[in-house]
Amino acid sequence: MDENNRTYSNKDITVYWKPGKCIHSSICYTKLIEVFNPIKRPWVNLEGATSEKIIEIVNKCPTEALMWKWNEDKKNDEVSKSNSNHIKIRRPYDFAELDNKKKEAPDLVEVKVMKNGPLVIRGEIKLISPDGKQIKTAEFTSFCRCGASKKMPFCDGAHKRTGMKR
Repeated sequence: MDENNRTYSNKDITVYWKPGKCIHSSICYTKLIEVFNPIKRPWVNLEGATSEKIIEIVNKCPTEALMWKWNEDKKNDEVSKSNSNHIKIRRPYDFAELDNKKKEAPDLVEVKVMKNGPLVIRGEIKLISPDGKQIKTAEFTSFCRCGASKKMPFCDGAHKRTGMKR
């Protein structure tokens, strides 16, 4: 686990923030500054809105840098698929099975072009380098479009600093 990852809780939910995945899309703080305020420390205050409103905004995070779960385990089993950023427990996808045709193909991969930001890819992917080595297996990632990322080919939020307009 990345030592920079953070958790924030109220009586109902726990919100997880993974800064390494954050591309600074600004959805969280522009939609709910009472909870997500990057000027304050800590920057997340779960007492600033209802748990339902917080869940609504966390579900809009395009990179899953923000995720959530109910504090009451029983409620987590009842969460619908529409709550896309709810913490899910599943086994890692086995690409060897797919290659050997022992498993059906996964759902379609969704690619979203973020305005003035990265390509956000959601779906089971395997990223291969030009020399044929596997770089990453993921269910979600974001790729840089501005060319300024220090984590190429992945987005690190540099598009905000460069003023990218695409």
